[in-house]
Amino acid sequence: MGAIIRPMDSSSIKALTFDVFGTVVDWRSSIIREGEALGRRNSLTVDWARFADAWRGQYQPNLEKVRSGELPWTKLDNLHRMALDQLLVDFNIKGLTEAEIDDFNRAWHRLYPWPDTVPGLTRLKAKFVLATLSNGNVALIVNMAKRTGLPWDAVLGAEVSRHYKPQPEVYLGAADMLGLAPSECMMVAAHNSDLAAASRLGFHTGFVSRPGEHGPSQSSNVSAEGAWDIVADSFIDLADQLGC
Repeated sequence: MGAIIRPMDSSSIKALTFDVFGTVVDWRSSIIREGEALGRRNSLTVDWARFADAWRGQYQPNLEKVRSGELPWTKLDNLHRMALDQLLVDFNIKGLTEAEIDDFNRAWHRLYPWPDTVPGLTRLKAKFVLATLSNGNVALIVNMAKRTGLPWDAVLGAEVSRHYKPQPEVYLGAADMLGLAPSECMMVAAHNSDLAAASRLGFHTGFVSRPGEHGPSQSSNVSAEGAWDIVADSFIDLADQLGC
């Protein structure tokens, strides 16, 4: 017999707010797939797994430039493009048109969800308001959702608040825009630092394990590292534990 699921008391929770990259969507496999397609079209020989990791590797450093004030407010699409322009040089990728480079940059709008994402979110939506709480800009998140059927009730996060996680304004702004106190929200993420930041502000917390986010050699965020309210291995498990 399987384990008996005893749902937590979620009566005080009105909304679930979600990290997106890595938690909801498999960015790495998606970017590798996009790179391989670009390579086939243009006869490029590139280690696309290494390229994807390098592109994502510029994510936090570029966010920090905005958080620190080194850069003015800059949406994620433009930060991705800054990183991509440098990576094209680093990987000696030549001959792409501006249209091809722009389309490749928008690969982040076309990320695929994990297999459990849409069915899990659909169950959760029956009981809770579902909102993104992501560093992705609005167009990126909306296009991704439209393409893959992500059933958000609201798209919130960095561009709406003009701050990047883990700055408090991102979390508190999302709760405020939903008309809720932080204690009426649960932050759902595959990243312990994201949950720690939300928890300090009064959010409930749900850790969903995504041990394959960074590929087979992933060494961080493979398990929960805090006393989170829920620890789940999928959105289906999360829905079970929340009584959905």
